[in-house]
Amino acid sequence: MFGKPKKQVVGCDVGSSAIKIVELKPLKSGEFQLLHAAIADLSPEAIVDGAIMDSSLVVEALSRLIAENNIKNANFGGSLSGHSVIIKKIQLPSMTDAELAESIQWEAEQYIPFDINDVNLDYVVLESDAGDSMDVLLVAVKKDRIADYTSVIVQAGKDPVLVDVDVFALQNAFEANYDVDPETIALVNIGASVMNINVLYHGTSIFWRDVAFGGNQYTEAIQRELSLSRDDAERLKLGERVGENTLQQVLGVLNSVSEDLTAELQKTIDFFVATSSVDHIDRVVLAGGSAQILNLDEVLRERFQVAVEVMNPFRNIRYSESDFDPEWINRHAPAMAVAVGLAVRRVGE
Repeated sequence: MFGKPKKQVVGCDVGSSAIKIVELKPLKSGEFQLLHAAIADLSPEAIVDGAIMDSSLVVEALSRLIAENNIKNANFGGSLSGHSVIIKKIQLPSMTDAELAESIQWEAEQYIPFDINDVNLDYVVLESDAGDSMDVLLVAVKKDRIADYTSVIVQAGKDPVLVDVDVFALQNAFEANYDVDPETIALVNIGASVMNINVLYHGTSIFWRDVAFGGNQYTEAIQRELSLSRDDAERLKLGERVGENTLQQVLGVLNSVSEDLTAELQKTIDFFVATSSVDHIDRVVLAGGSAQILNLDEVLRERFQVAVEVMNPFRNIRYSESDFDPEWINRHAPAMAVAVGLAVRRVGE
């Protein structure tokens, strides 16, 4: 009761196109104050399909962010997504915590498509009624992938005290900034190469999926259709003007890719509805670096006929405008969602 309060974690989201870091300070009011928020682009060859191909590039970028922002906190938290992450809700016979701890490894083997010795395993009991069964959320991540990402943090001079998965970090960011409504919300984090989807029902996470589709598809389509370099395509994707290319040309390419993204999301939502007792989605909340793609929200609105909004993970977080340019915050906020979701956590949680 009288022990020292647990220290906050610096959220470190190492994505395939950029590294994002966020540090927060808890206030007595229960809110958070923003201490640090920064982003550094990564070259496309640094991380491919979630695998770190050139760790020196990633370490250099992270070390530079830490130095430029004078981050003293040694406790860093990262997160992972993609093929190396398995999330399952399983039903087990009711048992004590001790019995579950003893049997979870054997139970998990039936659901994990990897050798159980090659993964780090975690679990939490979701529901345990008075009956003879209990729902358990099982998370398994390949050890080699964890080692690759934590090694980057260590080489940058910090201590990786926590590893989460993107869909749950995304949920943490949402819950820290928005009221939990009694509806079904699809949180959709669109990164450069992966789209993370977490469906909340009355505030409880009930469905998770990572889809190999993201902002890179937009960049590549612009490069291909308009014969541009990757850098120019990235700038156009973000709404900057490049050469003589008209908004109409760019919008045509973006809308075409947005239709493909929407089709992928539709498949996932259809699967969710077919396999759960919830038969619809009430709202879609977008996050990630590609959440602000021109007209994407409108394409999604038209397809799903529901409210679509872009998450602001700094919505309820206090910050001084003398320390942080509001324009910078607004521009980068959606991309910082996972980092914010990590930064609300504390060492040892």
